[in-house]
Amino acid sequence: MASTQARIGQQALAVLDVALRVPCIFIIDAIFNSYYDPGSGWAGAMAKVLVRVMGVLISSVVLLLSQKALFKFYTLFFAVLLGMAAVLINYYATSHIDFYSAYYKAALGFRLLPRNGPTLWLGMAAVQLVFGIGYVFLLNLQSVFAALVVLDIMIPLWGLMIELPADVRQLVAVFSGLALALNTAVCLAMRLKWFYYSCRYVYLLVRHMYRIYGLQLLLEDTWKRIRFPDVLRVFWLTRVTAQALILVYVVRAVRRESGDATGGATDGSSDAQGYLLSWDVFWDLTSNLIISGCDSTLTVLGMSAVISSVAHYLGLSILAFIGSTEEEDKRLGFVAPVLFFILALQTGLSSLNPEERLVRLSRNMCLLLTAILHFIHGMTDPVLMSLSASHVSSFRRHFPVLLVSLALFVLPVALSYALWHHYALNTWLFAVTAFCVELCLKVVVSLTVYGLFMADGFSNVLWEKLDDYVYYVRSTGNIIEFLFGVIMFGNGAYTMMFESGSKIRACMMCLHAYFNIYLQAKNGWKTFINRRTAVKKINSLPEMRGDQLSDIEDVCAICYQEFATSARITPCHHYFHALCLRKWLYIQDTCPMCHQRVYVEEESRDRAAFSNNNGGYAAPQDAAAAGPPAPGENQDGQPAAELPVDGAAAGAQAAGGVAELDNDLLEDNDSIEYDEDEWGTQNGNTPIEEDYINDDTDSTED
Repeated sequence: MASTQARIGQQALAVLDVALRVPCIFIIDAIFNSYYDPGSGWAGAMAKVLVRVMGVLISSVVLLLSQKALFKFYTLFFAVLLGMAAVLINYYATSHIDFYSAYYKAALGFRLLPRNGPTLWLGMAAVQLVFGIGYVFLLNLQSVFAALVVLDIMIPLWGLMIELPADVRQLVAVFSGLALALNTAVCLAMRLKWFYYSCRYVYLLVRHMYRIYGLQLLLEDTWKRIRFPDVLRVFWLTRVTAQALILVYVVRAVRRESGDATGGATDGSSDAQGYLLSWDVFWDLTSNLIISGCDSTLTVLGMSAVISSVAHYLGLSILAFIGSTEEEDKRLGFVAPVLFFILALQTGLSSLNPEERLVRLSRNMCLLLTAILHFIHGMTDPVLMSLSASHVSSFRRHFPVLLVSLALFVLPVALSYALWHHYALNTWLFAVTAFCVELCLKVVVSLTVYGLFMADGFSNVLWEKLDDYVYYVRSTGNIIEFLFGVIMFGNGAYTMMFESGSKIRACMMCLHAYFNIYLQAKNGWKTFINRRTAVKKINSLPEMRGDQLSDIEDVCAICYQEFATSARITPCHHYFHALCLRKWLYIQDTCPMCHQRVYVEEESRDRAAFSNNNGGYAAPQDAAAAGPPAPGENQDGQPAAELPVDGAAAGAQAAGGVAELDNDLLEDNDSIEYDEDEWGTQNGNTPIEEDYINDDTDSTED
């Protein structure tokens, strides 16, 4: 119970902390969006610039305050606000001419103040008493000073009750306000020491974190400490909600004044219809809200924060639906807002005219939607491959992933059809269509590989060509994806030169050329070289077939399957499936059992001896001529039980000993799953040399 109350208290403090930081964003946004008139002379211009700079500086400092300092700042601020309100009420009440017959109408049409004089006095006395007590409580004044402050606030009303002359009442109100202002100034001056030490503490803390952890961690810590995404989200939603209420009120007021058939009728049904908005009016209001919701950099950041929240929960829902638990797949709430903000900066969204801004925002949202669909495919593809490779037979596990994959194929097709049906061909439509086609291609490749793995699961015989087929399918998809990247680079270059060139667009094109073209081509070529090298190494090893396999009386130490058709013999006389050994050779050029070199040049075979795992040397000999050792013996004639590496342990190391590969190796290595934790140590927990990792050549030495 106590822990629940503590958690609720912490959540309430977090909500209050976010709510108190939002006004700072409003002030900064208002300063940046305010109209600047340079024609008021250099003195007036300097004064306006100084006011703007001071407003932004003070708001930024308050925004970055710690939670305790923020609460104390707002305590003093609300105390000053209550004092100002009490002074204004006193001055207004004492300077009113026709006090007894005064009443006013608010915007909604009801009476604000009563006609009766004594009732008005009592009401104002109660309000002033509440303001005085709140002022005293927030400033934490002593009992004597607290009584004097409350008395000072109430004196002008007493002069009103005893009907002092108007000029005397105004003079009393002025002196009362001056006394309250003096007391406030003294209290704030006494707290200047706290303000100085708070600022100094923040400065020392920032300097310490910058020196120890660097600028990046400093910014990340500040970002999390002030809950900046939540602040931006509340700022944007509050701003849009306030604008929506104002627009709806204006529309209803215009209808009421125009007296049209909807809003001007007097019967109850027509009055009820007057509160309903037609579709055209609703669309106009929504368009105006969207346009005003991205009219500045801060509002674009606020919209990005809202998109982040929506994308985050969308990603969690999809992960829960497909049954994935990968932590890296939960980054959709980070990727989506970053892409949206980059697109907004790249297209200059906030600086466009309202009509152009709405069109550009809709185009950016289409591009963002395709990017989100690509990310969702990246979430579903590992689950799809895992289910097919592990031969899970439960239909309930396969159906959600297949349903999401089908949706990822249908949605881009529907989006492309709708856009081509309503818009003419341009660079933006070409980009969206290319992204949609690329996504459909990825889905087809994933489903094809999924089908190959499922077919292998239903087969009782080892399908040695499975890895080749998977590699061919994925390579075809990667080549087409690479071509799409080159085409999109050309499309972006055309847009930058002839439509809307900007520095941000040029930077994004450079990043696209490096990551999506250069690195992809480099990784693809590296994968091809790895496969060609591995095939060359495998083909250099002797092969056993037919009756010779019955003399082995063992299983492959990598996959634990029997040798049904053939086996490859390493120079150290260990036996493996050609497919399993080739996958191992993608990583290193050593035997999984004894760590001796697998691929030896012909010249080296003739002129040099090779060392075995016992530290001795054996004369080079033709492995095929020597033949396999007798069952139960190794290549030195010793019993197999005397091998320093146990067969079962080596098999476990080989089956789970390959680390999680780079993306380029994963594409041709899908039929075996590797464990990164077990691959780091082999043969008595001896760390593998980093030179063996991703070795593409055959010159690796022990």
